[in-house]
Amino acid sequence: MARASQTITVELEDFLTGFAPDVRNLALALRDLVFEIEPNALEQIDVPAHLLAYGYAKTYAHLVCVVSLYGEYVNLGFPRGVDLPDPEGLLEGSGKQARHVKIEALSQAESPEISAMVQASVDITPRPEE
Repeated sequence: MARASQTITVELEDFLTGFAPDVRNLALALRDLVFEIEPNALEQIDVPAHLLAYGYAKTYAHLVCVVSLYGEYVNLGFPRGVDLPDPEGLLEGSGKQARHVKIEALSQAESPEISAMVQASVDITPRPEE
């Protein structure tokens, strides 16, 4: 049985309605991957920014990754992307810390390289004080 946080809420469904079916499917595949690797992730929906955020608290410091939805693709973003292993050279971006991977196909979203990046991001993301 799916955990409550993994069910598709009305809010999530409403957010995804504005995007093409292929883009929705990419976002949901990445969402499933995040919850598979880190079932305790907190999901936040940022409608104006067109993104889904996953982390341990509602702060940037505790953010594992974001899924930004665009017209024909999604970006999987990592706030500490410069610290992630990237043997395939998939990460893009020029900021001091953040990097992203442009995802245009389900095969990419389901690749071992993407799973490894999400796992590495989970491993280095600080947890809020318990």
